[in-house]
Amino acid sequence: MLQGSEYKHISVLLRESMEALNIKPDGVYVDCTAGGGGHSAAIASRLSPNGTLISIDKDDSALGKCMLRREECFSNINWMPVKSDYGDIDDVLDSMKIKRVDGILADLGVSSYQLDNAERGFSYMHDGPLDMRMDLGESRTAADIVNRYTREQLIKVFTDYGEERHAGRIADGIIERRKVRPFTRTVELAEAIKEYMPGHGRGEDQHPARRCFQALRIEVNHELDGVESLVTNGIRYLNPGGRFAIISFHSLEDRIVKEGFRKAENPCTCPRDFPVCVCGKKPLGTVITKKPIEPGDFERFENPRSHSAKLRVFERNDNEQYF
Repeated sequence: MLQGSEYKHISVLLRESMEALNIKPDGVYVDCTAGGGGHSAAIASRLSPNGTLISIDKDDSALGKCMLRREECFSNINWMPVKSDYGDIDDVLDSMKIKRVDGILADLGVSSYQLDNAERGFSYMHDGPLDMRMDLGESRTAADIVNRYTREQLIKVFTDYGEERHAGRIADGIIERRKVRPFTRTVELAEAIKEYMPGHGRGEDQHPARRCFQALRIEVNHELDGVESLVTNGIRYLNPGGRFAIISFHSLEDRIVKEGFRKAENPCTCPRDFPVCVCGKKPLGTVITKKPIEPGDFERFENPRSHSAKLRVFERNDNEQYF
């Protein structure tokens, strides 16, 4: 069993996300990214013994922390940790025979525990194996991608998932270097990326390897596919008045969330010049946050990792067309 000191994570936008969910004491809630259990514990503290909380994560360590928190502080709450991917929220709820929920929360960031634990291989700041798997049961690691992908595949990953302007040069450098010996360590790869990047690229405030490490993490864990499934499927399970709150940390995730909520609010596919709607698609709800909620100055100071966080919120209406 995990001890509390072994899994440290500061929950981002905690107060704002709890307010966004508008929690009902007897309601049913899903935390799709349990992480260190901070958001889950905050939800649990607002539930009565008649409420239900489902905490999803594919990281066994995260689920272990949730179970520990439940045992220590919330033994009277129907709190159920489930090992799964947030993109499979429909399978999770169907397997539990839950047809509707009152709120869904997803914090799409990597937990501080994962970043700070060098053995997980997420950080370019800590030397560890080049892993990056959120679910250690998966077989493919970041090292597999770096050492086996073709030049074209590497460029696509770094460009699509990291928005890296120098993807070509970095891919060329990686391929030449791996001919001598494969990449196995995080700092080794980070230093190599810094070397392959042109001089003006190394002058940024952030580490030159940051975007490539983000891209590799997304590729290893299929994160963006999961976000799209989460948004589409999650809305279907909300009760009328139920809230869906998603915290993202980079533009790729935020774009998917924003577009998914927008389509649910305005799903009509008729040409704009049609006088009336003939497609028959009705709004599923309302986007509560026309602009995303971002951390305040105090939170950014206390938790620098929160600086890029954006919270978007959707509220379901009573339209039944998808059921």
